[in-house]
Amino acid sequence: MKSRREFLKTGCLMGASLAFGSSLIGAEKKTKRPNIIFIMADDHASQAFSCYGSNRNKTPHLDRIAEEGMLFENCFCTNSICAPSRAVILTGKYSHINGKTTNRHNNPFDGSQQTVPKLMRKGGYQTAMIGKWHLRSEPTGFDHWEVLPGQGKYHNPVFKTEKGRKKYEGYVTDLITDFTIDWLENRNEDKPFFLMCHHKAPHRSWHPDEKHEGMYADKEIPVPETFDDDYSTRCAAAKESAMSIQSHLRKWDLKKTPPKGLTKEERKHWNYRRYMEDYLACIASIDDNIGRLLDYLKKSGLEENTMIIYTSDQGFFLGEHGWFDKRFMYEESLRMPLLMRWPGHIKPGSVTDSMVMNLDFAPTFLDAAGLDIPNDIQGESFTPILEGSEPEKWRDSVYYHYYEYPAVHSVKRHYGIRTKRYKLIHFYFDIDCWELYDLKNDPNELNNLYGKPEYQSLVKRLKAELKRLQVKYKDTEFIKNFGGGKKL
Repeated sequence: MKSRREFLKTGCLMGASLAFGSSLIGAEKKTKRPNIIFIMADDHASQAFSCYGSNRNKTPHLDRIAEEGMLFENCFCTNSICAPSRAVILTGKYSHINGKTTNRHNNPFDGSQQTVPKLMRKGGYQTAMIGKWHLRSEPTGFDHWEVLPGQGKYHNPVFKTEKGRKKYEGYVTDLITDFTIDWLENRNEDKPFFLMCHHKAPHRSWHPDEKHEGMYADKEIPVPETFDDDYSTRCAAAKESAMSIQSHLRKWDLKKTPPKGLTKEERKHWNYRRYMEDYLACIASIDDNIGRLLDYLKKSGLEENTMIIYTSDQGFFLGEHGWFDKRFMYEESLRMPLLMRWPGHIKPGSVTDSMVMNLDFAPTFLDAAGLDIPNDIQGESFTPILEGSEPEKWRDSVYYHYYEYPAVHSVKRHYGIRTKRYKLIHFYFDIDCWELYDLKNDPNELNNLYGKPEYQSLVKRLKAELKRLQVKYKDTEFIKNFGGGKKL
């Protein structure tokens, strides 16, 4: 099967051989390069989409993308933390290759390197970046950028451009959508476009807008079945982390004082509810604004030739295992939501369990645009999956590596692999501990099987696959220098 890029390269030659002018027009229309709008939220967990089966909230406008396009069940990040994930998306390269391994101030993203917006612009696309950047360096490769400084603010935020900074009245999710639509209305219509629209929400500390604030105050919000996980079979890494809903949410997170006289257990549930009320209200605002953008694309005539992508920079814990935040390689943190709509290419209502990563976004965009994918990009284009056919030798495992420790939330450094059934994790640096999970029989990852005699042969195979991926993705030198613990 030809890739989309190969098809676009040969389309004009094929069209030239046709006998009739009407056929030529049809060929040109068929090979017209798509516009691409990449929408990314910050910390929007898959568990908070109705199309992913949420029992806590409804997301009707996001569900439209799934209904009119494709929902990915197995999209994963390579490093579950904000800035590193963004760097992977921009470069198509792992953190240790692009240099952005952590969120730390002393680890800014090197904007001089090759990125997908630079390649798209070189290939004739108009490029823009609007919203949350969060890479501690100026955006590069964009014809236009208007971004939040640092984390940005929910209410009356400042945005910066090449011309300076300006404060705006309003709510950040509305403003990002306003600026996105304004740019679309004033773009150069002679060129296809690549637009990155990055929302701040629902990042901590979850400040809803006036319209949605309090919308969950009287609604039932179910507690996850792993809410009271005691980590009894896990390594010490779980107990030593600092992202407990009971102990580590602060006054500025909760915004209200709990009733007097609550027991420790009641306080834990009160914290969870306050967290969820504001988190889900922030998502409701995103969903409304996604609807506004989709309606604009339809009304303006852009809908038919525009690829829409909605994702989050990683997953997030919504009370699972008693946690908030991300970082761990456990499912809620590792899994990214991914919805894509591309009229004429993606069959409406499609669902795929193919394993893709944020590493693959850059080559997929380039492939869809008919542009060459540089050999040093580590990801793979999944355009064939979009069009209904998984490539014959598509991956059956993904590699993960988290680096930011010691640091906020105290999640130990670790790396590992996930196949469709199993997950193997190695915590290292000031700890040397392994965990193994059978995701088919234990989807909540409560029973660590590592060290049990009956799983020795499986562990050996998974360690061999882990080492193969570390070699493939050139992560052996970092492990050698900083890995600590025992060798594989």
